[in-house]
Amino acid sequence: MIFERIKSEGIAHNSYLIGSQSDAAVIDPRRDCQVYIDLAQQKGLRIKHIFETHRNEDYVIGSIELGNFTGAEIYHGPGLDWKYGHTLKDGQEFQIGRLRLTAIHTPGHTDESMSYVLADLSSGETTIMVFTGDALFVDDVGRIDLYGSHEAPRLAGSLYDSIFGKIMPLGDGAILCPGHGAGSVCGMHISDRDESTLGIERVQNPVLQKVNREDFIRYKVTERPERPHYFSQMEVYNLEGPPLLGCLPIPAPLTPREFREAMQQELVVVDTSNPAAFGGAHIKGSHSIWLEGLPAFVGWVLSYETPILLVLEDQCHLERAVLYLIRLGYDRIQGYLKGGIKGWYNAGFPTEHLQLLSVHELKAKIDRGEELTILDDREQDEWDEGHIAGAQHIYVGHLSGKAAAIPKDKPVAVVCNVGHRAGLGASILLQKGFREVYSVLGSMTAWKAAGYPVSKE
Repeated sequence: MIFERIKSEGIAHNSYLIGSQSDAAVIDPRRDCQVYIDLAQQKGLRIKHIFETHRNEDYVIGSIELGNFTGAEIYHGPGLDWKYGHTLKDGQEFQIGRLRLTAIHTPGHTDESMSYVLADLSSGETTIMVFTGDALFVDDVGRIDLYGSHEAPRLAGSLYDSIFGKIMPLGDGAILCPGHGAGSVCGMHISDRDESTLGIERVQNPVLQKVNREDFIRYKVTERPERPHYFSQMEVYNLEGPPLLGCLPIPAPLTPREFREAMQQELVVVDTSNPAAFGGAHIKGSHSIWLEGLPAFVGWVLSYETPILLVLEDQCHLERAVLYLIRLGYDRIQGYLKGGIKGWYNAGFPTEHLQLLSVHELKAKIDRGEELTILDDREQDEWDEGHIAGAQHIYVGHLSGKAAAIPKDKPVAVVCNVGHRAGLGASILLQKGFREVYSVLGSMTAWKAAGYPVSKE
């Protein structure tokens, strides 16, 4: 038996290639799918089947892309009007060499969600692995809010039934293969550990300790995960089939003059530098989204209609930035600034600054009674754990639409957890015409480390 976990950082996505003899299958492939083709060739396998666990909301599924290259058949769960592939029946079996893969319907995260149970028939009938998609994670379970709050109790009940009625009875020795790892927006508290079994989850997964169905539902409906705007586009793409890539986009290297001319066409500029570097000098009107923050936050602030221009801290970051963008369906990458921000200001073009504050300077301003708005742009659960007294709370993903609630007649200091989202939030306020904006370095992590007080009121 051949087993490969393919991790896609940024979106914390897990996909899998399994194989036996000369046959292989891929579960939940990503859009840049060459990795599966290369693995299959290395192992002497032919990819014959592609299985989706559900209509993913947080990334563009690569099933059609991979199927186009390999001729593999695509399968997914019941209940949606899929425009491609084949709809599975509960209990449907597939032979992959000496492996048997059984599709089981496990609704809850979504109604069409499927899990896939793997047995190696060369050694017996026992379940050795289960691919659970977004139903069950390491130390967590999937979110149940995607259809709205009115449907959340029903989905929570379905998820309970799927986990305790279909997945956990597969046996404590079954290896858990979830669709996401730590950092995914599809779970609230997923562990950063990849390896687990159903037995381990039975004992130590905090959510599975709520073995009473009503307690489980009550717990799940009180969760408040943020729902990024781009989920809606992903749902359309993953139901109808996204545009085929063929190969990765190759953004054009633009001289500063060409870059400035392109900006006149109402393109959006994304600067992937670290926030401190962005604060020192950036192009006016650009978004500050650090490189590793692209997968998590670009979907909150960019539209799919507007082409993108990139400013990179280092040109070697280009490929990673492109991968992060196309995995979310942002294919219209017009070009990047050759020479980065240094090339821009060396060409004599103007820059803008974002003022930076240490937590000590922020505390001193507060103690002096200076007129100042402290804006905390973290998620709700982070805010609830403790914040600076008197701060105003608006999640960074909602800030563009709610900036009018912030006074413009006094300075604004933006804080988050470690300062990255503060930089994004501050860049949004600059675009909205706020004149005196600060990004707080280290933000709440530094604030707490310095021993400054936090409030939970």
